[in-house]
Amino acid sequence: MASSFGHLEGRVPANELALRVVRAATMLPGVLGARLWRIEQEQAEVWAEIGTLPEGPAQPQHAGDQKNDPPSTVWTEALGSDDFRMRVLEVHGQSTFSEEAKSQLALLARFAALALALAERRGTMEELSSIVEATKKLNSTLDLGELIHIILQIATRQTGSGRGTVFLVDAEKNEIWSLVGLGLEQQVIRLPADHGIAGWVAQNGKSVRLENAYEDPRFEPEVDRRLGFTTKRLLCLPIRNEGGEIVGVLQLLNKEEAFTAEDEAFLDALSAHVAIALEKAQLHRERVEKEKLERDLSLAREIQAGLLPNAPPVLPGAEIAVSHRASQMVGGDYYDFVRLPPGENAGLLIVVADVEGKGAASALVMANVQATLHALVDQPGPLEKLPATINQKMIAAGSGGRRTKYLSMFLASLDETGRKLRYVNAGHVPPAVIRADGSCEWLTDGGMVVGLLPDQEYQSGELTLGKDDLLVACTDGITEAMDEAGNEFGRPRLAELVTRLRALAPQEIVDGVLEAVNAHSRGGIYEDDRILMALKAI
Repeated sequence: MASSFGHLEGRVPANELALRVVRAATMLPGVLGARLWRIEQEQAEVWAEIGTLPEGPAQPQHAGDQKNDPPSTVWTEALGSDDFRMRVLEVHGQSTFSEEAKSQLALLARFAALALALAERRGTMEELSSIVEATKKLNSTLDLGELIHIILQIATRQTGSGRGTVFLVDAEKNEIWSLVGLGLEQQVIRLPADHGIAGWVAQNGKSVRLENAYEDPRFEPEVDRRLGFTTKRLLCLPIRNEGGEIVGVLQLLNKEEAFTAEDEAFLDALSAHVAIALEKAQLHRERVEKEKLERDLSLAREIQAGLLPNAPPVLPGAEIAVSHRASQMVGGDYYDFVRLPPGENAGLLIVVADVEGKGAASALVMANVQATLHALVDQPGPLEKLPATINQKMIAAGSGGRRTKYLSMFLASLDETGRKLRYVNAGHVPPAVIRADGSCEWLTDGGMVVGLLPDQEYQSGELTLGKDDLLVACTDGITEAMDEAGNEFGRPRLAELVTRLRALAPQEIVDGVLEAVNAHSRGGIYEDDRILMALKAI
């Protein structure tokens, strides 16, 4: 018996000590086998067993239980217990145990209870120390890739697994994705949220331990085939934040021995710290990406501003004022003044255009249209050929299934006297001509929007401006500006307002209209890019 106690001495891990306890019990004469039970929160599992043992029940048999007393060939004893856990030693003999054998087993049980309690306490302290150390490492970086690498280093070293993956939950796309895998080249793996073991864990919030992953129908071997890897043993558990929300999944693979409840318990204890670190790193990554995007958009805004005229040109027969405002950093509204080459059609080309949508994509189309327009102006031809040619070029650019945008355009050529105006309206908000006597005309001659259908033809209209006549052109950000109830500012209100302001200078008219539009749309439900231009014959 003394030699049996010797096997329990020394600072050994609790799992190894449990195995030594059952081994010491089997060294007693007449013992066929022994098993040590671990019961926590009314859930029992075999901690260690050695020897010849019958098929055990779901719970150990307790000595003294009158309803289910164990047979005389079975000896059981609780090795200490508290409100949360219990350890039970179960020993099976060839025949009925003698009083001397029972006395030796009782002594072994008392010694084992003390040794196991010390080992578990020591193990708990070591685990706590490991968690504290791991938490320090988790808080050492805000780089998401580096953080995931740290998480995998901690998890694989603690459990002894071969490699692992941290999957992050993308709720918007209903996907889980990994940024890095230990032992593999860094690459992104994206999976539907309802596929594979990791997807099942992310959706159900329960851990999974497998001895052979390929035997489980939930396992998806496609990732193995893609990476040239074979998954065998697997431990997969959810990563929850402090609110209980699943923000990721930790998957560990191919440990030499089976994954244990201790592996799972340690990682579960670390889960909240991991979740906090992951959320901080993702927020940092999103902030860095947002700042980069804002810098790029700010640069794009400067570039776009450089494409638009700094100021309206000075003409001997007319005065022009214009205002441009994008609802976002960049926009798709476009205006321009282009000097026409000397000749029969000499003068000034005036352009107001509105690309479908808003934002960076519309701004890119706007820049392309401007470049095309400037290249075409130097070529002789009637005004109505300009939108037709731009239309064909946009249709050709969108061939092959590429996504394209369309735009509305108003083009007008004003002769050098500032009196004779020729125009084409390609699906644009009709500009208004407010005569000096207060009458109003809408400029509608032209055709449909540009870039939508091939082989479009356009017609032009002509008019003559008298002294103090006004041409007012805008984009739909002015006429469709809405109040809180969804009522648009509208073309009739614009014409009525300009008629009342017609005695003022063009810049004062522009300022007055913008003030009225802003007052109307304050608190409104829709906002778009805005251009407003006023030309007055003098």
